[in-house]
Amino acid sequence: MSDNVILEMRNITKEFPGVKALDNISFAVKQGEIHCLVGENGAGKSTLMKVLSGVYPHGTYSGEIYLNGELQRFNGIRDSEHAGIGIIYQELALIPELTVYENIFLGNEIRKGMRMDWNETIRRASEMLAKVKLDVNPAAKVIELSVGRQQLIEIAKALSKDVRLLILDEPTSALNEDDVDNLFDLMRDLRSNGVTLIMITHKLREIMRIADSVTVIRDGKSIVTLDAAKGEVSEQVMIKHMVGREIDNIYPSRTHKRSEEVVLEVHDWNVFDPVIDRKLLKNSSFNIKRGEIVGFAGLMGSGRTELALSIFGNPAHYKVDGELTVNGQQGHFHHPQEAMNAGVAYVSEDRKRNGLILIQDVRENTTLANLRALASRGVIDSNREIQVANEYKTSLNIKTPTIQQKVGNLSGGNQQKVSLAKWLFVQPNILILDEPTRGIDVGAKFEIYTLMNRLVEQGMSILMISSELPEVLGMSDRVYVVSAGEITGELPIAEATQERIMQLATMN
Repeated sequence: MSDNVILEMRNITKEFPGVKALDNISFAVKQGEIHCLVGENGAGKSTLMKVLSGVYPHGTYSGEIYLNGELQRFNGIRDSEHAGIGIIYQELALIPELTVYENIFLGNEIRKGMRMDWNETIRRASEMLAKVKLDVNPAAKVIELSVGRQQLIEIAKALSKDVRLLILDEPTSALNEDDVDNLFDLMRDLRSNGVTLIMITHKLREIMRIADSVTVIRDGKSIVTLDAAKGEVSEQVMIKHMVGREIDNIYPSRTHKRSEEVVLEVHDWNVFDPVIDRKLLKNSSFNIKRGEIVGFAGLMGSGRTELALSIFGNPAHYKVDGELTVNGQQGHFHHPQEAMNAGVAYVSEDRKRNGLILIQDVRENTTLANLRALASRGVIDSNREIQVANEYKTSLNIKTPTIQQKVGNLSGGNQQKVSLAKWLFVQPNILILDEPTRGIDVGAKFEIYTLMNRLVEQGMSILMISSELPEVLGMSDRVYVVSAGEITGELPIAEATQERIMQLATMN
C-alpha cells in the first residue's frame, strides 16, 4: 500500500425530500489499499458510493470528487467507469438466463464491424474468469451457479472494464464461509496487482480480517478514519464510533426465568418437496417452552427454513407428515392464516422478497398481516391504521421521517423493524424469526436483540433460525442443530459452543 491518495471526496452533501442523507462528508483512500466503510444502516455509506460512481450525477449533490488529483464531474455511471471506477451492489445485477460470457460483457460488447464477435467475447471472458480464479464454463447460464460464483462473475465484469478502483457494497451478505474466504483471497490478489478496493460492510469481524483502513460514517457524517497498521481497528472502537456510545455486550442479558409450559411441540416431523423430489426433513422432534428463545443452527441448506415454513401453514406446499401441537391443540396448519389464528407468526429471512412490499409505505406494511383488526364491515379504519403504524414506529424506533415513507427507501435495519412490526401486530405468542439480523448493522442488531428479550419477558416464545453462531450462543436458552434435514442434537446453552454446534451440523 502506497501513501499516494487515489481518491478524495471533499464536503459531500446530498439531500432527499425531508432527509439530509450526506452531511459534509470528507474522506480519502490510498492507492492499493482495502478501505472499509462502516456505519449503521442508513448512515449514508451506499449513498456516498452512488455519488462517487455517478448514479447520483454531478449537480445533484454539493462537494468535490478528486481521482488521482483531478477534479471529476461524473454525469452518469459510464463516466465513472471510463475513469476506472467499478461498483458491485449488494443486489447482484446479473441476468440469470444469459451465459457467463454474455453477462461479463453486457453493455460493453465486443464487436467485429457491425456484428458481435462471440469468439473474442468467449476468449476474453475466459481471461477474466482466470483473473478471479473461477473455474466455470463461460457458456454456462448464470442461473446454474451459486451466489458465491455469481459474485465473482460480477467482479470479472468490473475487471473487463479495466477498473482501478473497485467498490463492493455488502459483498458477503449472502455468502457462506468458504465463499467469503475465496472472495477475501481475491481481494488481496487484486490489491497486490494495483487495484484499490472500497468495501461497504456491517460485519466487524470481517473488517478485522481484510481492512487496511476503515472510515466510520454516522448520521450522514464522516466520524473517523482508522489505520489497521497502527492498531487502531478493533470491534469496540468501531462500535463506539458507529453508534456514538459504548456497547459492552451486543447480546443484552435476560434475568427472567422461562416457564416449563410447552407451547409448541413437533414429533416425528417429515417434509417432502415434490417439485425437486427430495425429502427435506426426516423424523424431526423438538419443543419450545413459554418465555424462551430456542435457537436453530445448521449449515445453509440444512432444512431450517423448510422446517419453519412447514409449521407456518406450509405456503410452499410440501408434503408434511408428523405431529404438531400448538398451545395444547394438535393438528397441522394448511394455510398461514390458520397458523396466525393459532398465535404463530413467521418473519421471513428474505424481507425484500417475502417479508415486505417495497413500493408500499410503512403504514401499509405494518398493518398488512392483520387488516381484519382494523376493518369494520369490510372498510379499513384509516385513523386507527395510522395510529397503529405510529405506535410501532415509536416502540421499535423505526427511523423514517413519516409512516408514509416507501419501505424500499429505508435502510436494511429499518426494513427489518417494519417486518417485525407487521407480525407483532398479529399479536402472536409464538414468533418464528428466520435470520432476524441478516444484512443489518451492529446498532440495529442490538435494538432487535433487546426487543426479543422484552418479548420473551412478556411471555412470548421465539424460535430463532440463525447462521451466525455468536448470535445463536448469545441469544438462545437452548439450541437445536439441524444437519441434512435431521435434528442431530439439542444443547442447553450452558453446554453449547461453536465447536460443538459445528460438529453436530456436519454429522450427515
